[in-house]
Amino acid sequence: MMRAVARPCVAGLALALAACGGSPPPPPPPPPAAQAPAAAAQPPAAAPPQAAPPTTRAPEPPPPPSMYEGKGRRDPFETLEVRTGTGLSIGTARLVGIVRGSRGTLALLETAEGLGYILRVGDVLGDGRLTEIGADSVVFALGPRAGMPVQRVILRLPAD
Repeated sequence: MMRAVARPCVAGLALALAACGGSPPPPPPPPPAAQAPAAAAQPPAAAPPQAAPPTTRAPEPPPPPSMYEGKGRRDPFETLEVRTGTGLSIGTARLVGIVRGSRGTLALLETAEGLGYILRVGDVLGDGRLTEIGADSVVFALGPRAGMPVQRVILRLPAD
C-alpha cells in the first residue's frame, strides 16, 4: 500500500519540477567531424558587443571633521599627561577594612584625599604592590629606588 501511494507522489513531484524548469535545455553540439568542414566555409564569428563603460561620478568631498563638545569634561581624543613622582604614596593611605569571601580576600584602603580603593594581593597602588593580606593588616612592597633595597610597609586596621 505504501508503494502505491509513493508512486503518484513521485510522479506529481517530477511533473511539478518539469513545469518549473522554464525553457528546455539546448540541443547537444554536433560531433567534431561534422564541425571541421563547416567551420572552414563560414566566416569567423564577430566578437560579442561590449557593454558601455560605467559612468564615473565626481568624488564626493570628505565630510567636515567632527568637533568634540566636552561641556566641561576632558576630551577623550587628547593625549593624557602622565606625571611621575607626584603619585600616591602608600605611607599616606590607611587601611579601613578587610573583606573575606568565597572569591578571595580584599583590602579596603583610603587615601589622604578621601579616595577609596579595593585591592587584591598583587595589585599596585601608588608606589607599592600589595603582597599580603593578614587578619588585621596588609603588607606592601615599595618599588626599589636607586641605591635602596625593596622596603616593606605594613598598614594595620585602626583599633576601635
